[in-house]
Amino acid sequence: MADNAPPAAKPEETTTAAPAEATAPTVEATAEGTSAQPEGKAPSKNELKRLAKQAEKDKKAAEKAAKQAELKAAQAAAEVDFAAQNYGVLPLNQSQERTGRERIQIANLTDADIGKTVLFRARVQTSRPQSKMVFLHLRQRLHSIQALVLPQAELVSKQMAKWAGTIVDESIVLVEGVCQTPVEPIKSTTVSNIEILVRKIHVIATVDGRLPFSFDDASRPEELYEKEDTQFNKVLLDTRLNNRVFDLRTPTNQAIFTIQAAVTRLFREYLESQGFTDIHSPKLQGAATESGASVFKVSYFKGEAFLAQSPQLAKQMAIAADFERVYEIGPVFRAENSFTHRHMTEFTGLDLEMVIEEHYHEVVDVLDNMLLNIFKGLQTQYANEIETVSKQFPCEPFKFLDKTLRLGWKEGLAILKEGGVELPEFEDLSTENEKLLGKLVREKYGTDYYILDKFPTAVRPFYTMLDAADPQYSNSYDFFMRGEEILSGAQRIHDPAFLTKRMRECGVDPESMKGYLDAFKVGAPPHGGGGIGKLGSTKGEMCNILMVLNAGLERVVMLYLKLGNIRRASMFPRDPRRLEP
Repeated sequence: MADNAPPAAKPEETTTAAPAEATAPTVEATAEGTSAQPEGKAPSKNELKRLAKQAEKDKKAAEKAAKQAELKAAQAAAEVDFAAQNYGVLPLNQSQERTGRERIQIANLTDADIGKTVLFRARVQTSRPQSKMVFLHLRQRLHSIQALVLPQAELVSKQMAKWAGTIVDESIVLVEGVCQTPVEPIKSTTVSNIEILVRKIHVIATVDGRLPFSFDDASRPEELYEKEDTQFNKVLLDTRLNNRVFDLRTPTNQAIFTIQAAVTRLFREYLESQGFTDIHSPKLQGAATESGASVFKVSYFKGEAFLAQSPQLAKQMAIAADFERVYEIGPVFRAENSFTHRHMTEFTGLDLEMVIEEHYHEVVDVLDNMLLNIFKGLQTQYANEIETVSKQFPCEPFKFLDKTLRLGWKEGLAILKEGGVELPEFEDLSTENEKLLGKLVREKYGTDYYILDKFPTAVRPFYTMLDAADPQYSNSYDFFMRGEEILSGAQRIHDPAFLTKRMRECGVDPESMKGYLDAFKVGAPPHGGGGIGKLGSTKGEMCNILMVLNAGLERVVMLYLKLGNIRRASMFPRDPRRLEP
């Protein structure tokens, strides 16, 4: 517009170099590099050339100054970041506001979301600056996606892209962006067919200090470290447990504890469908139910108490109180100074007890169907989590039959004998023999899961009902997974006179368990049950102790996924050397 046109230059401000043919002034102004000429005398040829050169030099200097001024103005304009509000560190969340805007889960994205703008929170697993753009590997629990911060007029500035490349790994960010189809499927993320074109990114929380180990090192398959030429840094189990919060973020651990939660859910759902009631027994007891060496003693006001080793007594008393069918999921404590791959001092027990109408195999049926329900549920509902774990801990899929294999005690001994191991008929199985039997059963019957029935009376607790035909055997059973015992149970003695007699035969003073005996004196129905775990006693002690389980839920998860160490199946494991974190 005319109003915006620059003012015309004034005549006296215009400077034009004189052509070489023009008559030179009689006296040259005090220009640098020239000398005064006598009045009325024309400059020489050389002088004219010099004047022309100087004029050209002045012109170039003026042009250079103009360009520098223009560049300076452009730089000043560029310093004004048009995307400044689209990135940065958010103020501390003190619940200042609640917008109610929907935030998505990465795992739920599909091709139908291409072109849509989405908002989500995630961790920055890695950032990779490349030329003028930045690639971000964003993670939500088991799932991850690639995000791209690319400068774009009026949307993403160069400053924003540069800042995004400095975000510390494992920071939590709030991202808004557009879903788009990548040039080719992304192999490094779980979501391979979608990437996020970032429009806004803000840091919610960042890392204070150095990470204890590399996230990638913590996520690599164990078999990679077994190679002689490996160049990876192995993260030892103790290092993981000492930095458990960071370690638990790996997809493998996220999957392990998703599966663990599924086991308890499937356990509960099945039993409640069968009329069981969830109970909660006390974990502080006035007397030890086993030898003092394996119980935790705590001060209790002016006296002392003991941490529960089992809900066994409470379950049976609930049956005497006419609850008919009960179950419990709760902590169990075991003061066993053991450092094996399968023992802990605190674990989660899964227990049940029920009335028997005619035969203790009614209980076996319920326990078997409950476990089959868990195994089938894991296979059908958690295949993705199982696959995630198997990438780091490869193993053969857990095998079980539609109709569970049930072996009598004598049949089990016969299979061991065929395998080259002959055992006394009334001696309990050692850990080595359990594993061998599991191996032989898998080879012969194609299953990792089976039941062993009719254990000798001498290797079972005092409250176990004796077999009616041969009292040297009992109405008791164990369930096995991958060659390790995971559940023990039996029909219980419900007659107080018979129970008192068995107590005395096993060296237990009836007076020391008066409250337990009194429950049966008011009349109790025939009953039985079991608990998911492992017998914790040593050989020869079984008669005079309660059935103590070690280490329940965690052991089932460990064996199903073949993790190799029970501590991997415990979120914050406790053993004789570990009370933190």
